[in-house]
Amino acid sequence: MAKKSMIERDKKRQRLVEQFATKRAALKAVASDQSVSVEERFKATLQLAELPRNSSATRLRNRCQLTGRPRAYYRKLKISRIMLRELGSNGEIPGLVKSSW
Repeated sequence: MAKKSMIERDKKRQRLVEQFATKRAALKAVASDQSVSVEERFKATLQLAELPRNSSATRLRNRCQLTGRPRAYYRKLKISRIMLRELGSNGEIPGLVKSSW
């Protein structure tokens, strides 16, 4: 189980990303548009830098929904490999069969 503080920190980052997504996208579009004047692009870059750092999507970390484990995460199932194995062994994931030969 991951530390509660790390799980909560990621939840806070997720909220910030959702809150500033449209503003961040608009400023990025202006900053990368070559048809806009250099002053406007520089101004957009400065405004982008003033946004909270945690509002950037690159700061998000995929975590297991059940344990909060940050590594060995399966995107499709949103759980870690350890929980996948445990749930699969218990027969709680449809279609997952333990291999034996």
